[in-house]
Amino acid sequence: MSRRKTERLLSLVVCLLSAGRFLTATQIRAAVPGYPDTFDAFKRMFERDKDELRELGIPLETGTNSPGDEEAGYRISRQAYMLPEIRLEPDEAAMLGLAARVWHRAELEGAAAGALLKLRAAGIDAEETTQPGIEPRLQADEAAFGALWEAVRDGRPVTFAYRAAGRSSLQQRRLEPWGVVNRHGRWYVAGQDLDRADVRVFRLSRIDGPVAFAGPPGTVTVPPGTDVRETVRDWDTDPPALRTAVVRIRRGTGHGLRQHASACRPDPAGAGWDLAELPFSDVGWFADHIASFGADVIALDPADLREAVMGRLKGVLA
Repeated sequence: MSRRKTERLLSLVVCLLSAGRFLTATQIRAAVPGYPDTFDAFKRMFERDKDELRELGIPLETGTNSPGDEEAGYRISRQAYMLPEIRLEPDEAAMLGLAARVWHRAELEGAAAGALLKLRAAGIDAEETTQPGIEPRLQADEAAFGALWEAVRDGRPVTFAYRAAGRSSLQQRRLEPWGVVNRHGRWYVAGQDLDRADVRVFRLSRIDGPVAFAGPPGTVTVPPGTDVRETVRDWDTDPPALRTAVVRIRRGTGHGLRQHASACRPDPAGAGWDLAELPFSDVGWFADHIASFGADVIALDPADLREAVMGRLKGVLA
């Protein structure tokens, strides 16, 4: 699919989803960029676009807003379009977050925003759709993450310097990586240690220096039936103790936090806010996570978490 067509279809979906009522072909033609100037050419292209949206599974409906309307219109029902609740593993959420950031920063964002502006200019109350209900914001700041993820994807062995727990000296490790997963807010790589001829798990934050590729793509084979998450879970037999954080979340935001909250209720101290209780173990990682929501989430308790979040936000301002 060409970029121009993708932009047009994206704008069409945003237009029909945001309007909240049936839009006629004339209104759609005026609101959605990318259609031909002549009405006949627009009609032919619009018919093809409608078929393509339906083939993609998008619930495009035809109807009128009132019995007196002479011309039928089109809409996408929010209720039919919304996905059911999705539960993701932390590493799956991280990958979705990376994809979302690429999409958000892409030039297609301008096409969607343009469709909303034209709808409003035409007097149609268009609702923003920038909050889809999923906010994966898991951080992957370890320097080794990118190279290891690429090595897993391409099936390449790697070498790196590693500082094991309780040791001051670095050890050079050779690994056939099988997967990179997150557990309790920490990233791990699991695979076959070539020097020890056994399965090993390494914490990414303890890798010192660059990760180097030690072979061509396709030279690492993951044993059939391997569950990398289970491998890391078996290795991490002593998970960190959980603590409880109390945070304020602006109404309509923080969907990912709300899903993992042990309790969530309206905040009596402020309209438009909720109080949530969240389990966490690592202050540093959780402070990064909370700070990534900006002004929509405020850490209240415990004090060390609140100070850590404030420190990160002050660092951004500086």
